[in-house]
Amino acid sequence: MSEHPLHRLAARVGVARDWIDANNRPQQVCDEVLRQVLAGLGHPAHDNAAIAASLRAVEQAEDSDHLPPLLTVEVGQALALQRWFSAAAQVRCNLEDGSQRSLQLDAQACLPGELPIGYHQLAIDGRPFTLAVAPSHCHALQDRVSEPPPRCWGLAVQLYSLRRAGDGGYGDCQALEQLARSAAERGADALAISPIHALSSFDQAHYSPYSPSSRLLLNSLYASPAAILGERAVRLAIEACALEPIFDDLRQQPLVDWPRAAHAHQQLLEALYQDFIHASHPLREDFDSFRASAGEGLEHHCRFEVLQAHAVENGLGADWRNWPAAWQDPEHPEVHAFANAYPARVEFHAFCQWLTERSLQRAQTAARGNGMEVGLIADLAVGADGAGSQAWSRQDELLADLKVGAPPDILNRAGQDWGICAFSPDGLKRNGYRAFIEMLRANLAHAGGLRIDHVMGLRRLWLIPRGAAPREGAYVDYPLDDLLRLLALESARHEAIILGEDLGTVPEGLRERLADKAVLGMRVLPFEQNAPGQFTAILDWPDNALATTGTHDLAPLAGWLSGRDIDWSQRLHLLDAASELHWRQQRQREREGLRRTLEHNYGPQRDDPALIDAAIRYVGHTRAPLVLIPLEDLLGCQEQPNLPGTTSGHPNWQRRFSAAVDTLLDDPDAARRLELLAQAREQAWERDR
Repeated sequence: MSEHPLHRLAARVGVARDWIDANNRPQQVCDEVLRQVLAGLGHPAHDNAAIAASLRAVEQAEDSDHLPPLLTVEVGQALALQRWFSAAAQVRCNLEDGSQRSLQLDAQACLPGELPIGYHQLAIDGRPFTLAVAPSHCHALQDRVSEPPPRCWGLAVQLYSLRRAGDGGYGDCQALEQLARSAAERGADALAISPIHALSSFDQAHYSPYSPSSRLLLNSLYASPAAILGERAVRLAIEACALEPIFDDLRQQPLVDWPRAAHAHQQLLEALYQDFIHASHPLREDFDSFRASAGEGLEHHCRFEVLQAHAVENGLGADWRNWPAAWQDPEHPEVHAFANAYPARVEFHAFCQWLTERSLQRAQTAARGNGMEVGLIADLAVGADGAGSQAWSRQDELLADLKVGAPPDILNRAGQDWGICAFSPDGLKRNGYRAFIEMLRANLAHAGGLRIDHVMGLRRLWLIPRGAAPREGAYVDYPLDDLLRLLALESARHEAIILGEDLGTVPEGLRERLADKAVLGMRVLPFEQNAPGQFTAILDWPDNALATTGTHDLAPLAGWLSGRDIDWSQRLHLLDAASELHWRQQRQREREGLRRTLEHNYGPQRDDPALIDAAIRYVGHTRAPLVLIPLEDLLGCQEQPNLPGTTSGHPNWQRRFSAAVDTLLDDPDAARRLELLAQAREQAWERDR
């Protein structure tokens, strides 16, 4: 029996009809869901005629000799080009360094692997394309340390959670700079931070750092204007806007009041901008240079911010997909005319980005200048808001009609809808991976490392049509080889390490592929159990993944030991009585198992604080090249930053530390645990060298 055309179309474009769930059971996507996912990918499949037309288009594209604008290859490897060129053709190469070289394809029409690492412009038979020659692997910790093997350590922090004197109700880049200096003084090699991608400046009620408007720009609320423009300028602006009482009140709150804080900071930034443009400011040249070098990506984002505010004011809504057709096109003459009509508003948003970029740059300079091997590790969200700036400006490269999520599993029986959109596999190829490359460069600009959230997205993503339930999605394949080569190339150019968050259902063989490319996976203490209560022995932890005691989606160790996360799930009715009882019983087995494991290695542990001390020593003694400890575990906090599966009821992305950042690491518990961690890492290095 011949294969159904719908199923053949899905297979040709990388939509998986069959998949294996978290319980290792085979599942199959129904035809109606396949039709919707295919439509979201740009392959209409609503009836037999549409399917036939889409199949013809795909087959014609595959059979054509259309040359992609960019090809990738690993350095030293030959590149097969017989699909596009004949044997022995002459190749003209303009190398990235400005030099020129002539090569010849061999008898099999393969390009010899003689070109150096970089982006080179090639022309064969008058047909130009870019060739990205990538190193064999990403920049690795091994490349950074003076005495291998690397046994580095660092801290992980939710940036907004920090407090400093004079802040506006949440942590900013100035607080980050202070923490970087403090951590570096104590021997830390890295400081991993929560995402600081640009959110919508219009809608501050949606403040999840993993649902950004754009992953190309920064959240301007994190700017530290006093560090760039001076304390006096900021003080005068606060006085002129009568903001001091508001800031005082915001500083005293235990949680971040994002909408109120954002509104106050926007007023401050507006006042600072007015002062900046009406005076002959000594930093004007630096701002102009920044704006010119940032180019199209910055300009599109700034225009979008102004357009969105105007659209909302005029009843058109914040979602660009509902705007007039002309405004949906970033290059339409009406969009250019609108930007030209409001030059100061567009420039204001560029000013905010400049302040934030320079503030982040200062924090990384402080981290590296005070001795950190890596410095800041940025966090890259897996997608962007389909109604946001990046989806608007890169419409052919992002799938605004499909949302990223996860199928039903053991912990989330309804599946997950993350409310964000992902790259289009075909769109990336059509555009020479422009959106992917510019995103990597933006996030590596002022960081010594990059954590890629849900790194499985380089291989496949669970994509859900807009309006559908999470279970009504399908896995879509991505061009893993090309993406890994480009990741390795940008990592090497920026001398930045790459971390891949590989927690959850990982496609077979992916961890091995990532390890080959020196992308560090993640191993989290509560998950490192062979069975409930049977924790992985110290020397059995891998040396190709970072080790940590927790993540932002888990209860800190103190909360895990006390079952605080279970308490929250029960309070918010996220589980039934039977599930709660089972979870508590299993947690008790896990807790006792962890106690046994730690006591086997370090002797009796009298109470939970002592268990936390021992747990930090435990991950410190593993063979992991890098150990990251969340600040919540250093301080013995109970509450987690985010409770997955909730949008209300739990204060996600709002919790703040009570102590100021300049004294945070002097806390007795934190100081003791930092010393234990540093000793454990030194002992691990001595053992393994």
